[in-house]
Amino acid sequence: MRLGQLVNHWEQHARGRLAEEQVTVRLPEEGEQQLEALAKQYPLKSREALLRDLINAALTDLEVCFPYREGSRVVARDEDGFEIYEDAGMTPRFLNLSRKYMQQLKGDASRVA
Repeated sequence: MRLGQLVNHWEQHARGRLAEEQVTVRLPEEGEQQLEALAKQYPLKSREALLRDLINAALTDLEVCFPYREGSRVVARDEDGFEIYEDAGMTPRFLNLSRKYMQQLKGDASRVA
């Protein structure tokens, strides 16, 4: 989910699957004030749910912020026939680590069930 989609998400009160591990964060005063303002605007959402959704959206947006670094391997050609090289930057590693961790979470969940 992208940051721009959060308001629609909150309006619809969508739910997702949550990880077992909890994380505690201390916000700067300005962040605390902004969170309080959001909590007043969306009284049916807990502060925890608002923070969870904001962090999730920020992590999703982060994927597109990693700079592209051209690799040595050609992975495709565009419509004009120009070569498209693999991304040797941080994005592939970030996505691979994310998938690996998701598989670990799914494995842990299946052992509990």
